[in-house]
Amino acid sequence: MFFAVGGAGASTPGADVRLTNDCHPDGGCGAGYVSAYTLATGIPYTDATLDECTISHGRQNEPAVQVDPRNTSLLLGSSNDYCAVYNKGIPAGAVGPIWLGYYRSLDGGSSWTSSLVPGYPDDSSPYAALSQARTATAGDPVIAWDAHGRAFFGSESSGDPAGTAKTFGDVFVARFRNPDGPDATDTTKDGLEYYGTTVVAHGSSAPNLLGVFHDKTAIEADRTGGSCDGNVYFSWSRFNGSGANEIYFVRSTDHGVTFTQPMRLESSLKSLQFPDISVTHNGHVYVTFRTFSSVGPSTDAIYVVKSTDCGKTFSPAQQITTFIPNDAQDQSSPQPVPTQAVSDDPASSEGTDAHSDRSRDCGDFADACTSGYTFFRRDTQVRSTADQFDASHEWIYMVYDATKPGTEAPTGTTYGTDGRGVGGQAGTFFVRYDGASGTHTAPVVIDDQATGHQVFPDISADGGVLHSIWWDSRNDPCYSVTRPIGNCADRTTVPSLDVYGATSTNAGTTWTGKTRITDVSTNPNYEQFDNRAVPFAGDYLWVTSLGSFAYTVWTDWRNTVQGTDPREATEDADQTTSDVHQCRTLNTVQTKKGPVSFWSGDLCPHDGGIDQNIYGDLAP
Repeated sequence: MFFAVGGAGASTPGADVRLTNDCHPDGGCGAGYVSAYTLATGIPYTDATLDECTISHGRQNEPAVQVDPRNTSLLLGSSNDYCAVYNKGIPAGAVGPIWLGYYRSLDGGSSWTSSLVPGYPDDSSPYAALSQARTATAGDPVIAWDAHGRAFFGSESSGDPAGTAKTFGDVFVARFRNPDGPDATDTTKDGLEYYGTTVVAHGSSAPNLLGVFHDKTAIEADRTGGSCDGNVYFSWSRFNGSGANEIYFVRSTDHGVTFTQPMRLESSLKSLQFPDISVTHNGHVYVTFRTFSSVGPSTDAIYVVKSTDCGKTFSPAQQITTFIPNDAQDQSSPQPVPTQAVSDDPASSEGTDAHSDRSRDCGDFADACTSGYTFFRRDTQVRSTADQFDASHEWIYMVYDATKPGTEAPTGTTYGTDGRGVGGQAGTFFVRYDGASGTHTAPVVIDDQATGHQVFPDISADGGVLHSIWWDSRNDPCYSVTRPIGNCADRTTVPSLDVYGATSTNAGTTWTGKTRITDVSTNPNYEQFDNRAVPFAGDYLWVTSLGSFAYTVWTDWRNTVQGTDPREATEDADQTTSDVHQCRTLNTVQTKKGPVSFWSGDLCPHDGGIDQNIYGDLAP
């Protein structure tokens, strides 16, 4: 049965809508997944991957969405889409691809058609030959429109389609256009025709992501009508091991067909992540990012670099502000892992890093932590944007989710958000940076509340109005700064997250319309990853806007079916609150050394235990 989820108070301004229609024919959520080739040409095409996505009741996270600047009724969305992982049949286990979703709405987000970006490993449509992608999986989708009906999907990708331990770690950009040509009058066809994917940087082939790999992507296009109009800019974090991450950047002057050689943006700082790109009215390009104090000599801070030549060169990094991090973490305390015949996750999937002393997510078995809590990973990150239609200012708008000063307290356990054993309340902070003068406003919390964490914020600006959104746990009945989101003192978990938002018509000086957007509160701590052992919520939410129109998307668990995990010899404290519905058999075989027992994989993955979805709604 479905667990009833509810929320405190009414939500506004519209009804929540599902972007990921992976529950046909029994779930009543649309026509399932339709090939991008069929959507553009009308010619029927399907394959085992699309057929599996249509019925999968699978997992999706890390959503992105962008409104067409030529038509606010047209929205494109994406996510890490795990819908195809059982496309070889359930007995084979989860060996199919994770890929970028391609979700399309022609009615302002009131309904969505679900598809995949072409080029996934089992794609044999005529579009497949247009993709340079060489990997088994793709994720971290980011989207940008130019002003001429073209849309660009950026991604990181990994995994060897041949099934080896190689992980590659590439980044690529996929491009879509109006089949009637640039600036075609029928804007309902904008971003419809796929015309290729370009790999912009290759990672190494070392197993288990031990070599160079690329992650934490960002993309933007110039829509100003100036000398840089139509340029596409893409940035990411390059992971080199030992936490010494770097920010790289490329640009395209031919609408995403080719890109420049990757350029490192900053050489003096260490451990850089979460780049985001902004373009101002004069074509200047800004990239913001975060540093981590855990890898010296850096501090926890936000930086910005600036280009005045269409992304050819950048200024030295300028520090905007330091902050108290709100990076959920615990002490890893692994427990015995049940022997299992086949995996419940593809080899290159997300879900855990709880295999060292410091763990950023906690669950069962190898993912167990000393505190006994179950929680998803999250770190303070910065998101930024500019209003490309504002000809009077060169302002960059930033939001980030950091600890509010004065709220830190000892947790009494190994759990913490500012190092081990110290917790604090996360708030969504806003800063306006003036690129012309290099000055900025003091950080302020957009919606200062006494209760609840505010995490994964985003901000959009085009057309004179700012819109910001974030996940908010003010309706968490077990809220405490000493515990993870949605965790009660007895280690059970509860529905605890809603999306809230606010708007500003005076460049962030004041914020109004502060309201709850989601219709129901959701539980982010379901153990759906790493063989049903740990939660994973992704790393971000997204909002897009043009003037007063704004739309936001988020990861949601309202459709997840709770259950028990038969592999737990002694049921742990989160029984039926974090465990998901699954079906397994314990099998025994005779060997020369005697009987050996092992568990089957999940034999009922279509029954709702991993039904994690992307939902969307209008934003204030």
